[in-house]
Amino acid sequence: MKKRAILCFDLKSFYASVECALRNLNPYTTPLVVADPARAGSIVLAVSPYLRAKGYPSRMRLYEVNKVKDLIIARPRMQTYLDYALKVIDIYLDYVSEEDLFVYSIDEVFLDVTNYLNYYRLSKEELAGKILKEIYSKLFLYATCGIGENMLLAKLALDLESKKSKNYLAVWNYEDIKTKLWPVSPLSKMWGIGERMERNLAQLGIVTVYDLAHYNVNVLRKLFGVIGVELYHHANGRDLSKIQDQNKLKALNKRYSIGQVLFKDYSLEEAKLIIKEMAEELARRLRLNKKMAFVVTLAVGYSKLFGGGFKRQMRMENKTRLKSELSHYYLILLENNYEKKPIRKISIGVTNLTTDKASQLTLFKDYLKADLEEKLESSLDEIKMRFSNNSVDKATVLLDYSTKRRRNKTIGGHYA
Repeated sequence: MKKRAILCFDLKSFYASVECALRNLNPYTTPLVVADPARAGSIVLAVSPYLRAKGYPSRMRLYEVNKVKDLIIARPRMQTYLDYALKVIDIYLDYVSEEDLFVYSIDEVFLDVTNYLNYYRLSKEELAGKILKEIYSKLFLYATCGIGENMLLAKLALDLESKKSKNYLAVWNYEDIKTKLWPVSPLSKMWGIGERMERNLAQLGIVTVYDLAHYNVNVLRKLFGVIGVELYHHANGRDLSKIQDQNKLKALNKRYSIGQVLFKDYSLEEAKLIIKEMAEELARRLRLNKKMAFVVTLAVGYSKLFGGGFKRQMRMENKTRLKSELSHYYLILLENNYEKKPIRKISIGVTNLTTDKASQLTLFKDYLKADLEEKLESSLDEIKMRFSNNSVDKATVLLDYSTKRRRNKTIGGHYA
């Protein structure tokens, strides 16, 4: 396989580190969490490296860490984190072109520097170190970097070694697969393998990456399909994906989704209002991006006391971006799968996106009514863009269990 120079960067405890940087504090000596201090049961979005080293994970409840001495509770401000993320990306783009950068998440990116090393007259390790120093000198943020000869090895080097390295760098080449990758256990430590797949593989006697790399690939294909074959190749360090191709696929396979964790248990009727509000927000995103959707997805999580939930999808009769039609299908999914338990989490999404240039006509749709509804919603979009998201709303937003007005002041469900 062709050897490339791939760098995978990760900003350490990003939200918490930004809060430390804004306070001129060292994240490695500061007990700080990012959470809403108004509620003891708030979900902690991030903890500083200092607290992580003491065994405190992210995504716990605030009351679980409240006894820490001199604890700083930073209220989330998502717009600030987005601004910092864009500043970091600007640093990356000082070194590579846009097509050689793949944004994996808000705090993690891949860079293909294969064709830049001669230009900079630096080794891949030297270039990675230079970028890490610039991120810190300009933004006071710590980052780590995994370096590999393909995207997979770079990601594995990041996750399994660089975060423990003194210089925050780790290099994995094809020659290191036997000594660094194959001994990895438990399997869930390897990127792409969750706890459920780990249990399934354990039933086959596969407990290390070595076991997976030497298992019969035909059996894996029969049991797990394409995923089984992919895991087999990953266990052998093989990955033919390119950053440039990933950018193209990301553009083609776009999906929109919204989710929220509710602050109390919701009944079926209360959840219906929340879904309608979220469908309205999703429909607006489709209109602003001039897209329509064919498939809706709904995921519901029940109260922790009961556990469980469901995730379902449904293909609609026609592509749409009308909130009434999206709501209709979401409510069908909810009523068909609801198990009469208190609801605590709701996520909705749309996939199979397409442009609005052409549509398959049907005898069973009132196109005049749909056209009027779209014009009305587009007019409301213009009002909200000019004034605010809360400038025009239905009276239902005044109900105690409505979350729309509060969420309109947030980004991704968190304080802006």
